[in-house]
Amino acid sequence: MSAESSNNQNPLVKLLGSSLRLSVIPLSIATIWLTVTNKEHNSIYGDVNFTNLTGLKYMVFTSAISAGYASFAAVASCIRCFVTKAWLFFVSDQIVAYLMVTSGAAVMEILDLAYNGDQKITWSEACKSYGKFCSKMKVALVLHALVLCCFIVLAAISAYRVFSPFDPPSSSKEVEDEDEDEQRT
Repeated sequence: MSAESSNNQNPLVKLLGSSLRLSVIPLSIATIWLTVTNKEHNSIYGDVNFTNLTGLKYMVFTSAISAGYASFAAVASCIRCFVTKAWLFFVSDQIVAYLMVTSGAAVMEILDLAYNGDQKITWSEACKSYGKFCSKMKVALVLHALVLCCFIVLAAISAYRVFSPFDPPSSSKEVEDEDEDEQRT
C-alpha cells in the first residue's frame, strides 16, 4: 500500500496537527517580536540589542521560517493535491524541528554565558548589567521552546501519516521461522 494513496486519516490526528500548526504561528511571531524589540542601555557598557548577538539573529530567522512554513502547511493541508503528499510534510517538519533545536541551543548558550559568565576567560555576568534584556530573552527562549515542542509532535504526526499505511517490518525470529517452514516443504 502506498502512503500517497492513504486517505483514511484519523480526524483527531488531523485536528491535532492543524491546531499545532496554527499555534506555531503566533508563538513564532511573539518570539520574533520579543527578540527584535529587546534592547537595553547601560551607561557604563553601552547599548545591547539582538543585532549584537548572532545567535539571536539566527533565532529570529528560524522563527520566521517556522511561522512561514506553519502558515503554508496550514493552508496546504486543506488543498487536496498537498494533502496526499505526506512525505513533503514529513521532511519539512523534520527540517524545521532541527532548525528550532539548533537555534534554541545557540540562545541557551548565550543566556548561560550572560547569566554565569566564563571566569576562565574573564567574562563577567552580563545579566547583572542588562537584567531587563536577559529577562526578555528568557521569555523568548521559552516561547521558542514551545514552538519546538509543537514541531516535535508535528514531526511525529507526519511520520505516523507517512508510515502507518505500511506493514511493520518482520522481526528476525519471524524470518527464521518462515525460512524453516520453507525448508521443510
